[in-house]
Amino acid sequence: MLEGRHVRLEPLELRHVPELVAAAAVDPELYGWTTVPQSESAMRRYVDTALAAQETDAVVPFATLSTATGAVIGSTRFFDMEWWPWPAGHAENGRTTPDVCEIGYTWLTRDAMRTAANTEAKLMMLRYAFEVWHVHRVCLHTDERNAQSRAAIERIGGRFEGILRAHRMASDFIPRNSARYSILAAEWPEVQEKLEAKLRRDAA
Repeated sequence: MLEGRHVRLEPLELRHVPELVAAAAVDPELYGWTTVPQSESAMRRYVDTALAAQETDAVVPFATLSTATGAVIGSTRFFDMEWWPWPAGHAENGRTTPDVCEIGYTWLTRDAMRTAANTEAKLMMLRYAFEVWHVHRVCLHTDERNAQSRAAIERIGGRFEGILRAHRMASDFIPRNSARYSILAAEWPEVQEKLEAKLRRDAA
């Protein structure tokens, strides 16, 4: 669990399904670029899939809760976690944490968007990735067409690397071109400063 002043990231469980459905139903039109299930059966499959991937050490999924109300306001996860085959004798050989990961599958209710909630959640996840796991890189991808998401990633310090063509299936079920961003371990101190300053502004 990761907990801040504004949000708490709880390990995703099936018990979160009803509240996730309620959160997603507030304004379904928000999720044109992100797959956010609207029915209880679809949300249960969404959570089951995440939990199955977690069993393979590929994913760490969370339910996002407001610390003020305790209500579920969205979801996010670490995924595409990689362990590199470091050679015997190398300083990195034998590490038990991932070498790189991605942050994504992030969605929030309208009231939580562009607030301290999203900023703090990203800050906590990036801090955990770089300071606990000691990853070398965190990636973030979004649909090439999603200008709002691309701007948000750039605001938190993600550096644009390029477009991956036909990278994933889009929410409208076409091959999606993904805009790829990353943050490296060496860039984390500067990104952290910017995120902490942004969090102070968002919370004011």
